[in-house]
Amino acid sequence: MSKEGKGLEIGHLKELIRARSQAGEKLGIAERRTQMDANASRFPVPAGVDVLKTSAAEPAAEWNIPSGAETAPVILYFHGGGYVQGSSVSHRHLTSRLALAAKARVLSVDYALAPEAPFPAAVDDALTAYRWLIASGVEPQAIAFGGDSAGGGLAIATLIAARDKGLPMPAAAVAISPWTDLTCETATYTTRAGADPMIDQAGIKNLAAIYLNGADARDPLASPNFGDLAGLPPMLIHVGSDEVLLDDAIALHKHARACGVDAEIEEWDGMIHVWHAFYQMLPEGEQAIERLGAYLSARWQEARRAAAR
Repeated sequence: MSKEGKGLEIGHLKELIRARSQAGEKLGIAERRTQMDANASRFPVPAGVDVLKTSAAEPAAEWNIPSGAETAPVILYFHGGGYVQGSSVSHRHLTSRLALAAKARVLSVDYALAPEAPFPAAVDDALTAYRWLIASGVEPQAIAFGGDSAGGGLAIATLIAARDKGLPMPAAAVAISPWTDLTCETATYTTRAGADPMIDQAGIKNLAAIYLNGADARDPLASPNFGDLAGLPPMLIHVGSDEVLLDDAIALHKHARACGVDAEIEEWDGMIHVWHAFYQMLPEGEQAIERLGAYLSARWQEARRAAAR
């Protein structure tokens, strides 16, 4: 994917993010969580989307429902934040925009965070949310998984867990800049270190250690790149060429294809980690969200046709 004509815009955004990331390194986890949730005031929800907290789901979750989409398919979404921060609130502007693009409802899950709830608590909560969604009457072929960063890895890990529990697979999955290898030792941590304004190897290794709490970083439910992906649904992976997690995404795609999964990857030239979240100031963010929406719409149509046969 090309960034034609957008170099100055992404360059300026990188400067802003780098400064904010450096300041954030001095904060404790509680302060980082507060800062991340402040995204809700910085980035407004687009018009035409209702935001509804649900107390029926366990764990807690938030619905983002576009007008007229009350019975539409559902994206079960897992936010990023390194498994220690982030929430349905911090990602509300992104999930609501994705709901519009996909003409779907989004159920954004507030899974348990480390260090209070280390691995595999996030996977357990995500799996519980999927079970609840099915039990509430939503057909699996009308569901897709989605997530960004740690949430992208969690989406794939939850698919593995669901398959192993004998649950039906959803129609598709989309993973934005997924963190799928918690060993944090791939080559792009070095080759993209100067280009990525948000993530550095030392910092992300610390987050991995907090989340894993002594568990094996190669456990497939922590690092899906080391797991058996056979039987997982079609997936689309988005990654920026200028992020240190580039190798995670490339390896996920290669491994998924080797396991027989209908996996696609799009590497967006010059883009950074989860650039979709900056769609209100970055044209490529808007374009990428629309692409995800089109992909999911097509997959749901295919699933409906298959179910009708």
